[in-house]
Amino acid sequence: MPIESLNADFCVGCKICFDACPEDVFRFDEVEKKPIIAYPEDCCACWVCESFCPVQCIVVSEQPARPIITKYE
Repeated sequence: MPIESLNADFCVGCKICFDACPEDVFRFDEVEKKPIIAYPEDCCACWVCESFCPVQCIVVSEQPARPIITKYE
């Protein structure tokens, strides 16, 4: 799984990871106001969620799980 961890204790519920993920890996728990890694198998390890997280609570593996598609032909 490319997403190694998401520390919900540090998460501020900003939804940046949810909004930024190009593969739609996250869902947002409206009760807890925290993201959930709902589809870890879809993660392509693009590091967008980790890069933009303001509190650095997400850790993504350095090894991509599958190729990142940058252009559809």
